[in-house]
Amino acid sequence: MPAPPPLLETLVRPLVRAVTYTRWLHLLIGAIVPLAGGLIYPGLSDPGVVDWLIAAALPVPLVAAAALLPSARRAEGLQARLMLFPGKHARVRGTSEAASGEVDTGISATPSASWTDRGRTALWLVFRMEAGLAAWLLTIWLLQVTLVLSGVSVEEPVLGSVTPLAGAAALAPLPALALLALVVAGGRLETRVARRLLGPSVRERMAALEDRTERLLERNRIARELHDSLGHALTLAVVQAGAARAAGDPEFTDRALATIEETGRAALEDLERVLLLLRETGRRPAGAGPGLDEAARLLDSARSSGAVVEAEITGPVEELPGPVSREAYRMLQEALTNALRHAGPVPVEVRVTADDSRLSLLVTNPLPDGRPPAVPGSGSGLRGIRERAALLGGEAKAGVADGTWQVTVALPLR
Repeated sequence: MPAPPPLLETLVRPLVRAVTYTRWLHLLIGAIVPLAGGLIYPGLSDPGVVDWLIAAALPVPLVAAAALLPSARRAEGLQARLMLFPGKHARVRGTSEAASGEVDTGISATPSASWTDRGRTALWLVFRMEAGLAAWLLTIWLLQVTLVLSGVSVEEPVLGSVTPLAGAAALAPLPALALLALVVAGGRLETRVARRLLGPSVRERMAALEDRTERLLERNRIARELHDSLGHALTLAVVQAGAARAAGDPEFTDRALATIEETGRAALEDLERVLLLLRETGRRPAGAGPGLDEAARLLDSARSSGAVVEAEITGPVEELPGPVSREAYRMLQEALTNALRHAGPVPVEVRVTADDSRLSLLVTNPLPDGRPPAVPGSGSGLRGIRERAALLGGEAKAGVADGTWQVTVALPLR
């Protein structure tokens, strides 16, 4: 079956979407208040233009006062989300909206938290009431015009009498088409105004931005944890396996396998701890992660891979603040991993100095083949070291100095 012309498809598509008519119903509901008030005064038995203007103006103070209730904004937001936007009730085929059943409405559904929110809610309620009354009047009038052009007499036209013309029956579909166009245009206009007046306030946007930033920071932290922990374990396993195969010594092979087992077990513990965070089960991880006071285990695992590690740790590292101690451990782990990965089992010097206000970390190793890396400091591990240091208000550098590769970290303790 050939596809319809693009122009015809553009004109017809809104008419087969359920959301078009839920929007129109939402708009017409706004006419209830002025119609009910108009029945009381000035009365709608034989209304004229002035009567309709009075019926539209009298409820404005009452409607604006209702917007002072914080819950009014929430009620209007929920109703607008349900009736003005495509959802599971809408016929939206072949789009992401149909697949998920949800769209980003841009409508807030929280109670008013400021006078600005109340003012915007009042404007929305007044707009909805006035636009709803206008839509109701035009709907009734266009239907009456259609009947008149079709030869049916109408005793009390809503907006004045319509004189039928000779041979006007052929024009009868025009008011109906105009009504359909009004339904589509009115719904789109109401949706646009709803986004403007019921959209998130500045405070809500700032809160959402802060929440998104927190989530991104948490994801980056988890990614760094996985990279450092698993990367270190895999690097040691690869180096140990290669050294054992090259040595051909059963005793060395046993030591290498024991080191791989211990490193793998520690990596599995770190992986389980991170997965608990990702699952968001409400359980707290079994441990917060190793700190710098456990650096001896880290240094021993590097030595077992064949590297000659000279370490000098001075100062009360066991008394460091928890976040500083844990992040410093991860930075030392990544620096040792990089040395083993890129330079092999070479001599490595580690200097850790802690005092009352500062923690300094220096890891030095010879350059592989005497040549610096092609792009110094470009790896994700080194970038993670710099990010960890920056989050703690410190600084990290990596590069060539005095013919060696150096990773330098300085962290404030206060």
